[in-house]
Amino acid sequence: PQDSKQAVTWFRKAAEQGHVLAQYELGIMYSKGLGVPQDSKQAVTWFRKAAEQGDASAQYNLGLMYDKGRGVAQDDKQAVAWYRKAAEQGDADAQLLLGVKYELGKGVAQDDKQAVAWTRKAAEQGNVDAQGLLGRMYLHGRGVAQDDKQAVAWYRKAAEQGNVDAQYNLGVKYEYGKGVAQDYKQAVAWYRKAAEQGDVDAQRILGMMYDNGVGVVQDNKLAYVWSSVSAANGDVEAATNRDLFAKRLSPAVLAEAQALAGQYVELYQPKQ
Repeated sequence: PQDSKQAVTWFRKAAEQGHVLAQYELGIMYSKGLGVPQDSKQAVTWFRKAAEQGDASAQYNLGLMYDKGRGVAQDDKQAVAWYRKAAEQGDADAQLLLGVKYELGKGVAQDDKQAVAWTRKAAEQGNVDAQGLLGRMYLHGRGVAQDDKQAVAWYRKAAEQGNVDAQYNLGVKYEYGKGVAQDYKQAVAWYRKAAEQGDVDAQRILGMMYDNGVGVVQDNKLAYVWSSVSAANGDVEAATNRDLFAKRLSPAVLAEAQALAGQYVELYQPKQ
């Protein structure tokens, strides 16, 4: 678009005069190919200029380029170095990725306590992925004392922001009454949210809950439908359940269930 080309012209003039925000924006334009041909090396050049002037967003993006090996040789240590600079300035995305690096021991010595410390900073700023990861750290007692209630608290924050893994895990917690009072209706509610975002395990479990009438009114048709959706998304156990549940349905109801399952498969695809 003409607007993007014009923006590049203005950003370039300001960037060449050392304007830090313009340098960062020019990096974004090159990174995404907006108003200029996409060019990761140019993106790195401009991110670096802004990063060296202390811009946290540029530092984070430069870390990302090193992390992914885009426009520069992949280098976990350099990724960590730039993430750290941005994280120390309060950039939540950088805090999360620095936490992940500590968790995995990539570019830095593996350290669960440091992983938790940085993940918590991001989680407290509302970063949904950090909230989900912190829930998992509490669940498994990594870098913190194992604590189901804290796991539930952080999973809930992430789940309410639409994080599919957290929705599924919250369903599990309600189903088994760990860290929260057992509540099958709540379990179903969270499994359903995850299932509607394409979570294959949640889809299978939802089918089983309809089969058993747990947390929902027993319904052979919906037991078949959700099992069928999970099976279509590759779950082998769900395929076995589907075939079993099909035998309980009359030919007419089975045809309806298959049609509904087909619609659900289209609607509730797993997220990439």
